[in-house]
Amino acid sequence: MSRSDFLSARERTLARIAQTRDASTAGLPHWARTEDGKWTFTSDGDWTGGAFVGVLWLAHLADPQRFPISDAHAALARMLPRAERRTAFKGFGFYHGAALGSILFGDETARDAALTAARSLEQMFDPRLGLIPLGQEAEEASAVGIAESSIDSLQATGLLYWAADQLGDSHMEDVANAHMRRVLEIHVRPDRSVIQSSTLDPQTGKVLRTHTHKGYSDVSTWGRAQGWAVLYTAHAAMVRPQKPLWREYAMRVLDWWIAHVPADLVAYWDFDDPAIPNTSRDTAATAIAAAASLRLASALGPIDGAKYRDFAERTVSQLISGYLTPIGTGDQRPRGMLTGGCFTRKAEARDIDTAPDAELIFGSYFLFELLVILTGLVAAGRI
Repeated sequence: MSRSDFLSARERTLARIAQTRDASTAGLPHWARTEDGKWTFTSDGDWTGGAFVGVLWLAHLADPQRFPISDAHAALARMLPRAERRTAFKGFGFYHGAALGSILFGDETARDAALTAARSLEQMFDPRLGLIPLGQEAEEASAVGIAESSIDSLQATGLLYWAADQLGDSHMEDVANAHMRRVLEIHVRPDRSVIQSSTLDPQTGKVLRTHTHKGYSDVSTWGRAQGWAVLYTAHAAMVRPQKPLWREYAMRVLDWWIAHVPADLVAYWDFDDPAIPNTSRDTAATAIAAAASLRLASALGPIDGAKYRDFAERTVSQLISGYLTPIGTGDQRPRGMLTGGCFTRKAEARDIDTAPDAELIFGSYFLFELLVILTGLVAAGRI
């Protein structure tokens, strides 16, 4: 696809963002029905709400008159009660929902919220485990103990690295490095695939078992688990170029993705679901991996990173042509929906997450981020 194709897709997504903003009077969007685009909302954003705030920051960058900065402020205000909750997953929400506003616009309200969340994450670090556990208020809190970890918890690292730079805080830097190293050691298998979750001994930190909360099985590779590993190692490689270990991990897990993703570049919800090809795709995990590819390309430079930028562009092209509404003539759904997202197909998922084929707000965020970068509004290395 050409730059004009990416620009056209960006305009479609902006139309969807405006519609979602105008409908978000009861909370923050979580996922939307593929058939009509109707959103399920959460009052405080759950773990996903920061994605929509991030969308609004980027929309302000793209069209400041249509999307005033007050839109992002209003959405961020709904998230603020989560800033000090005991959950490692708030790193995702407060990086994209708050730190991003500081990075792009020097916004002090956003900066203060992001730093509050980062300090709380720092305090959650458990030296016996060598990492930040999921926390009692994490998404899977009802199913885990006090020493549970997951690849998803790498969501803490982007926020911690940003905050360490803002504050010149060496301890926060040490926490981010220790957490990143330990989570990767536990969850990246020798073949470079990723297992989502682990249970540790709370006294010694010994790994008692590895398993999955959202994938097909305890020995399969859930698409979003691989995606989170790719994203946060690539982000670390970009913001910490002096640490080659993060770059090495990023290349390993992304090369695994590239080798195992289907020929059309859109991942199934789990790489090992025996029902493939008659099962759910996951455009959200696919968009996450593409966003990671642009970050790694930025970290490696124009020569070594060329293959990763090319992979990202080809993946975005497939998402636009196959899953971004309207796909065909006569399509009555809202324009700019990224369909084909799968929260999970696990029967024991939370009721609010029972969406095997939907628009997922974090998938929409990462596609929009990709389009913002590929149309030249901002450099990959900046966000």
